[in-house]
Amino acid sequence: MARTDETGQLTRQDPPSGTTPPAPPPGEAGGGTDARMPRWLPRALVLTLALVGVFQLGSWAFHQLTGLLINILIAFFLALAIEPAVSWMASRGMRRGLATAFVFLAVMIVSAGFVTLLGSMLAGQIIKIVEDFPQYLDSVINWINTHFNTDLRRVDVQEGLLRSDWLRNYVQNSASGVLDVSAQVLGGLFQLLTITLFSFYFAADGPRLRRALCSVLPPARQAEVLRAWEIAVNKTGGYLYSRGLMALISGIAHYVLLAGLDVPYAPVLAVWVGLVSQFIPTIGTYLAGALPMLIAFTVDPWYALWVLIFVVVYQQFENYVLQPKLTSKTVDIHPAVAFGSVIAGTALLGAVGALIAIPAVATLQAFLGAYVKRYDVTDDPRVHGHRDRGAGRGLVARLREAWGRQTGGSAGRSGSGSGEGSGPGAEDGPGPDADPGDSGDQENPGGPGPGAS
Repeated sequence: MARTDETGQLTRQDPPSGTTPPAPPPGEAGGGTDARMPRWLPRALVLTLALVGVFQLGSWAFHQLTGLLINILIAFFLALAIEPAVSWMASRGMRRGLATAFVFLAVMIVSAGFVTLLGSMLAGQIIKIVEDFPQYLDSVINWINTHFNTDLRRVDVQEGLLRSDWLRNYVQNSASGVLDVSAQVLGGLFQLLTITLFSFYFAADGPRLRRALCSVLPPARQAEVLRAWEIAVNKTGGYLYSRGLMALISGIAHYVLLAGLDVPYAPVLAVWVGLVSQFIPTIGTYLAGALPMLIAFTVDPWYALWVLIFVVVYQQFENYVLQPKLTSKTVDIHPAVAFGSVIAGTALLGAVGALIAIPAVATLQAFLGAYVKRYDVTDDPRVHGHRDRGAGRGLVARLREAWGRQTGGSAGRSGSGSGEGSGPGAEDGPGPDADPGDSGDQENPGGPGPGAS
């Protein structure tokens, strides 16, 4: 009979040595768990593959539509820039679409006139430079022959240039790149048309666009969106209007200089300097001054130097006097932040990023400033850039303090000796460590006092 334990159940007996224990039943293998594939695993694999496919498709579509998205971004900022003018005319009773068309027509007329005048000026000056090139070359050759004792001739220089390999390669590359230039010009015109249409729709249908955007948001979010939109309009419009005012001042200042030097096409050059210097931040003034310097050089080389000096001086005046006063209420951002935003915008979007970087950063700064809690600054000298003299004194400060004590003691001894009289004992007054009261107990001026060393 099989043995049982105290509970009445059968006890498991160990198999005899050298025999294989019987295999457990199938239901007991693996602790009784189901060895089949989980039901959620196929669905998870399908979902993962679908997400990867959607991501790849979205990335491909984004790269294909990058140009269109950039054009829409430019159009949006242009619409924000002309929004104050359009709203002002619409508030006076003019239809919003007609007001937008009027603003665009004025901008197009001014731009077309400026480009036409600038093109005619450049064409005339290029022709003049080409005609006067032999005279410039003769003057350079004479200067070289005079200072370096050489025997150069203009004919030899011209033949060397015409027979050079780099000139032949340049002509071949230019001839082969005519089609590329034509394609780029057509693409630029198409982009300009796209930007104009989108900016017109954004400006003319601004209220409708805001209503459509707010209709899908709760009331609390609607207030934030409208506030952000208003800040963007104020900052972008203020940036462009302040830049336009500074461009006007810069153009007038440069016109006075160029007219005083009798440089041709002074009004057009002044407009060129004003626009380029203001809408290309930081280095725009120097880039804009290159063309007036070139035209002034054709009149007199010394005039080019005067133009360069004036450009540098006016840039400092604009940076430290004019710009802080005009942009303090419109685009109040630090010059270092503005320069960094321009560099970042150029790295991301090229020339477009450089143009819209400052108003975008100013809008973001003004919008986030309302959500940042600020506190009163403690009255600490270190806040104003002053170090605490009591902490962390260096070797120079300790030496200066020791020298002050030494000179003070020497002055006290000399003053005491001069008041008591002369003699050998007059120089043996109290030392710097003696009690000041001992000097008054000396009875004999000639003998050593009680405090003498």
